[in-house]
Amino acid sequence: MKTFEIIREDRKTNARIGILRTKKGKIETPFFMPVATKATVKYVSSLDLNKIKAKALISNSLILLFTNSLNSIKSAGGIGSFMKFRGINVTDSGGFQMYSKNIYLGSNENGVFFINPINGEKIFMTPEKNMELQYAIGGEVAMCLDSMPLIEESRKSIEEAVKKTTLWAKRCKIHHDLLQTNVSKRQLLFGITQGGIYSDLREKSAKEISSLNFDGYAIGGLALGETKEEEYKMIKIHKKIISKEKPTYLMGAGNPVEILESIALGVDMFDSRFPTRNARHGTLFSSRGFIRILNKKYEKDNKPIDENCDCIACKNYSKSYIRYLLREEEGVGFYLATVHNISYLCNLFEKIKDEIKKGTFLSFKEKIKKIYAT
Repeated sequence: MKTFEIIREDRKTNARIGILRTKKGKIETPFFMPVATKATVKYVSSLDLNKIKAKALISNSLILLFTNSLNSIKSAGGIGSFMKFRGINVTDSGGFQMYSKNIYLGSNENGVFFINPINGEKIFMTPEKNMELQYAIGGEVAMCLDSMPLIEESRKSIEEAVKKTTLWAKRCKIHHDLLQTNVSKRQLLFGITQGGIYSDLREKSAKEISSLNFDGYAIGGLALGETKEEEYKMIKIHKKIISKEKPTYLMGAGNPVEILESIALGVDMFDSRFPTRNARHGTLFSSRGFIRILNKKYEKDNKPIDENCDCIACKNYSKSYIRYLLREEEGVGFYLATVHNISYLCNLFEKIKDEIKKGTFLSFKEKIKKIYAT
């Protein structure tokens, strides 16, 4: 049985609907993963996520290692059981923490040097150790350890990151295969491509990583400050090389328009802190575009955030009240705003799949773009 199967394709774009099969069950693509770095989405419980039908979450294996939580996770039967989350759990390698000056110490061809900011312990993370870590956490999908270059770094530095990413991916694949003792409970492994905004490096990375036959392929090192035109160009290069029979995961993208444009290019999976972080800072998604709820004009607005939304925030509270809570930095305000943004995205993805099925995805995409442009 195929790990990934395309069941519907849009005629006017490269958007598609697929089925990703995991040890926990199947999930329909495209889908969005809220970020649950430490086995929780900030201010939102897994019961809320189940209720709003979030399909998947992504957690950070390195940060979970730092928190000394592995014994608790393993004794619960894996991260999904630990969290009581019904959907699938994806774990990242921690490669993104090469972006964090207080955690990242350096790297060489053998692995990455990190420092635990909680206790000061120094850790040398090899591809093999990383696979063992993610396997122990027990998610349905693991990500290869990759070298995460800053978008503003030199070409030479990004070229070196591409080289390390390929070396580590080979080692990840070999070791991850050795860890799989039960075929029916096999954890999927995705490779990651790098290359910054250099077309030739993107192409080189995609060719090298695709030759290793992973279950899926992520596009790393984007949504980090490059222009949208540059981002979409790199996605097109990736999609041109990677087999269409494999799922494509764009890491770090969470703006509704960015998501729609990427789905039109053939992207299947997304994750980002954008919806949750922006919610806490007062930027909310809606059927009328972004609502900057901390603006004074909402001080006496007794209507819901979005009359077309049935989340707990919109069904029970006014913009005025949520504005007040966020202005006072009350936890309930962070909770309501975050639940709303995640609910909006979950509903958006269901609408996207409906539009693909009806053959009207392109017009729907243009409609949403217009809404968010105002």
